Amino acid sequence: MTMRKARVKAYRQGVLAETVVALLLRLKGHRIVARRYATPVGEIDLVALKGKRLAFIEVKRRKTMDDAAWSVTAKQRRRIVRAAQYWLASHPGFAGHDIAFDVVLAAPWTWPRVIANAFPV
Repeated sequence: MTMRKARVKAYRQGVLAETVVALLLRLKGHRIVARRYATPVGEIDLVALKGKRLAFIEVKRRKTMDDAAWSVTAKQRRRIVRAAQYWLASHPGFAGHDIAFDVVLAAPWTWPRVIANAFPV
């Protein structure tokens, strides 16, 4: 498989994982406020609201759950926080909500695992 085909396949699997996670969150009572939100400082996979809790969610799909868990680096966490700050600045109606950063781990043939409050605000 060429590098380009491998990248396209990984991208498609990531988008599918985000779609499955969004559906599961909706079934659990969340409202998906944004999907694949691009900012100048990075992308946010999902923004979900449940009550007063506004969660910025990073979906990680890898071959194993352990690989997915290890793929959220400190640099990436900083990027997600900066992107969330950008999102909040452009959506002032969400001021006053409880902010959380969640990570959802996904791997083939397993249920996605939500890690609520995966890193501090």
